[in-house]
Amino acid sequence: MANAFYIIGHSTRTIPEFADLLREAKVDLVVDVRTVPRSRTNPQFNRDALPETLAGYQIGYEHIAELGGLRGRQRQAEPSPNGFWENTSFRNYADNALTSRFRTGFDRLTGLGGRSVTAIMCAEAVLWRCRRRLPARL
Repeated sequence: MANAFYIIGHSTRTIPEFADLLREAKVDLVVDVRTVPRSRTNPQFNRDALPETLAGYQIGYEHIAELGGLRGRQRQAEPSPNGFWENTSFRNYADNALTSRFRTGFDRLTGLGGRSVTAIMCAEAVLWRCRRRLPARL
C-alpha cells in the first residue's frame, strides 16, 4: 500500500509547532516545493536551516524546485488549457504542471512518497490560497 501524502504550510509557526503537526501525522519526510526555499520573516524555514532542524525530530527534508510556483505566462505560448482558474497565478502554475520539468519533479515526489510518509510544504498556511493543492490532487 502507498504511503499517505500530507500538505502543510509553514506560515508563522514555530519549529516545535511545525514539528508537532508533522509528528502527529507520522510524517518522516518534508518535501519543500517553494521555488525559493527561504523566508525573510521566518528564517527558521530557510533551506540552509530547516533540514538540520528537522533532523533533530527524525524528519527528513528534500527540496523539489520543479514543483515550485512563481510561474509567469510564457509570451508565445498557446492559450491556456486551464482557463477555469480565475486566479492568474494558479492558472500559470496549472499550465506549468503540464510540462516535462514538472513531471520530473512530480515523479521524484512520488518516488520519495513511496518510501516515506511525506508532507508537501510551502509557505502558505491556508490551503485554498496555496498552489501545493495542485500536486496533492494529481
